[in-house]
Amino acid sequence: MASNFSVDYNAIPVTALNCNLRKKLGLYLNPQNTVASDWRTIAEMMDFTYLEIKNFEKRDCPFEKVLTEWETRPDATVANLLSILEKAERKDVVSDLSDIIDEDCRKHVERQQKMPVQVPVVDSCGPRTLERDGITVYDDPQGITPETFDAFICYCQNDFQFVHEMIRQLEQAEYNLKLCVFDRDVLPGTCVWTITSELIERRCKRMVVVISDDYLDSDACDFQTKFALSLCPGARSKRLIPVVYKSMKRPFPSILRFLTICDYTRPCTQGWFWKRLAKALSLP
Repeated sequence: MASNFSVDYNAIPVTALNCNLRKKLGLYLNPQNTVASDWRTIAEMMDFTYLEIKNFEKRDCPFEKVLTEWETRPDATVANLLSILEKAERKDVVSDLSDIIDEDCRKHVERQQKMPVQVPVVDSCGPRTLERDGITVYDDPQGITPETFDAFICYCQNDFQFVHEMIRQLEQAEYNLKLCVFDRDVLPGTCVWTITSELIERRCKRMVVVISDDYLDSDACDFQTKFALSLCPGARSKRLIPVVYKSMKRPFPSILRFLTICDYTRPCTQGWFWKRLAKALSLP
């Protein structure tokens, strides 16, 4: 039965689609098909590279992984997903799953409408959990004046030597930036996901992501990156700055591909590296 629900699919992010629908999409698109377009065609139309698609092939459910990677991009709306499916001549998928898509979109809109409207004044004066107070070394014990930073540094432990160099370069008198380095600045004993989101969203103006092969295997880095991206769709506020400091054997993460990077691997530009990064972090 056709749904009477009408919504602007351009305003609905792909993240609104639930696991059940994603699995059904996979059932249509995962099998290699010589007659109709499969997940590889869809991935190409989503602008994934050849190497990225080859890596997706190693997954048991490749289309679900493609959708998870694609949904972090600013153009990842339900409207664009349906458009891609139609251009790939998979109108059968759109037709068969239209009711489920409508239902997911309806629930998303209802959730949005039920969310309380907040303004900065109300938010800053509202009750805060103790878990979000006193989370850094120099926090006010009463949580009245929380410590703030110029940038949150997203890194994995194997890249900590470069993070030390970043601290040495950027916190010196010439740039005088204040970096939030988890192992140095965050107090132990609190839920890591709660305080990480608090730091990224409220305490730090920007986030530097140290990209490496080890970064790609870090669940913590993956969470931090996707959370920061959700706060600035389309990189409107230049909030997230990727940094590459050594050559990589694996493909650069697709969710950051649309951002300008700071590349320390090129000897001819290393002399400008710290100045460019410091300038980006100093912007209002």
